[in-house]
This record gives sequence, C-alpha cells and structure tokens, in this order.
Amino acid sequence: MARLLTEADVRRVLTMPMALESVEEAFRRFSNGRAILHPRIRLLMPNRTFMHYMAAGDFDAGYCGMKIYTSVRGGPLRFVVALFKAETGKLVALLEADYLGQMRTGAASGVATRLMAREEAKRCGILGCGIQAKTQLEAVAAVRKLEEVRAYSRTIERCDAFCREMSLRLGIPVKPAANSETAVREMDIVITATNSSTPVVFGEWLSPEAHINAIGANFPQRRELDEEAVRRCGIIVVDSREQARLEAGDLIDVLGEDANAWAAVRELADLVSGKLAGRTHDRQVTLFKSTGVALEDVTVAARVYEEAVRQAIGQHLPFAELPPNRQA
Repeated sequence: MARLLTEADVRRVLTMPMALESVEEAFRRFSNGRAILHPRIRLLMPNRTFMHYMAAGDFDAGYCGMKIYTSVRGGPLRFVVALFKAETGKLVALLEADYLGQMRTGAASGVATRLMAREEAKRCGILGCGIQAKTQLEAVAAVRKLEEVRAYSRTIERCDAFCREMSLRLGIPVKPAANSETAVREMDIVITATNSSTPVVFGEWLSPEAHINAIGANFPQRRELDEEAVRRCGIIVVDSREQARLEAGDLIDVLGEDANAWAAVRELADLVSGKLAGRTHDRQVTLFKSTGVALEDVTVAARVYEEAVRQAIGQHLPFAELPPNRQA
C-alpha cells in the first residue's frame, strides 16, 4: 500500500547530513552506470502555467520515480514526487516535495563545494535570501568551516530576517551586505540563489580563488553570472551536461553551440567518483552550475520513505492492489 508523506512528514525525517549523503551516493552510482535520469520537460499552458516533470532511476537503491510540479506567475509552486519500486513497479510513496527540493538542491551544492572549494575557504557571500538560500548556506556550512557570511537581497527586510535566522541556526555571523558587489568581493565561496534574468555577479568582483555555486537560473533566458565571470572559471561543473545545455542560461549565452566548449564542462558525478578533480590548484575560480536533476529528488525521496517506514510516519493511501501480470 502506498504511503503519503506530507511536507510536515518530510521535515520530520530529512536532515542535511542525510541529504548530502544521499545525493553524493546517487551521483557516484550515476557515474558508474548504476543510475539514469531524464532531463526536465516543461509543459506550457495558455495562461502561462507551467507543468514541469523529470524522472530518474537508481538501480542499486532499487527505486525509480518522477517529480512533477507546477508554476504560475505570481503564485506558489506545487511539488510532488511519485516513488516506485523498480523491481515490481509498485507505487510505494507520494511525497510532497517542496522542502525535499530545497534540501536536495542545497545538498548538491554542498557536495560540489566539498570537492571544488579550497579546503581553507571560510568566507562566503550569498546573493538572494529566499527559501533556497537557506539550504544552500546550510549545506556549504556543513562541508566548510565558515567564519564569515555576507548576504544581499534587494528586499532589505528579507535580508535582515535571513541573517538573523541563519546566524542562530548555524552559529556563525551572517551579516547583510550593502550591495551585490560587497557580498561577492574577497569571498572564498559565492552562492547565487536569485530569480534574476540578468547578471548579479560580475567577473571583476571575483577573488582569484573563489568557488561559485550558481543555482537560481534554470531557464535558458535567465542569467546570474556575466560573461566574464563564466570565462574566468578554470573548471565548470554541472549536475547534468544534457540538462545544462537546455536550461543553464549562464553557460548557454557564453558557450553557445560550441561542442568542444561543452565537452570541457564536467559533470558532478565524475568528481564524486574521483574520475576528475574539482580543483587543480588554489589560484583558480571554479563554478558549479546547478539546474537540479531528478536523480537528486528520487534518491533523497527513497531515503526519506525508508526512514518514514522505520519511524511509522505517514498515511496509507487506499489504492487498489492490481493483480500480477496484468497487461498494460
């Protein structure tokens, strides 16, 4: 019988260490051919409502699934993950997946930061102070010993609230920056978590040792980094090269249709597996451009489901059990 896990259920179960471990293991399996994913597809309705869907399978964990969500201009997004047992095809869980998505996106950046940022990195600047920014900073703080964080948002009240909350949560000083440039200059790690369509980070601001996690733009017409920022990066890593070529406006604008340039873009899976290095020397700007892939959702959802079963959390859904060997 399928289990329904609400947002509250997911929050009870899912921690950042769990998300970091799940996402890293998922990319290791992907690199070794033990997981697959399909890039996001977007269905556009006449009223500008989008339905987005993306699927993945984790062979070793034994699950496959799909995340589906909608977005409406000016309205909230609604997320759900349908999780199936790969061996039987049985639906085992439906999960509300807003918080799950925040955590898995943060975890991917955390994994990338561990593999790409200098070990001595201790100063972090973050642009954007919304929901995604919180788990981005939490994940980075889990893999590097941060001593200073500067945050900037165009909405002063939001930035102040973010700084107060994250200072208490992480036990490190998170202070508002006067502007974007102040938040970025001299920082070892830079996080962009905005919904901007035009660049918010410029290459001239970047420290020569900086690592960037750019997570806000996943439409081809959106950019958070200017061309110089991208070109200054000695190493560029994405969660999926196939999906990045469709969605990563920061890279699409600079690399265009240059097949050789795209071939030089690395995938996070190859860093996790040790096939490639995330940094070759300290004096190097590195970039993790995240678009968010379904493998992250499915693997984290599976971990949450198994823990929810162990703790007897969630509701059973009264779906009919189909007879075996039924033809589709």
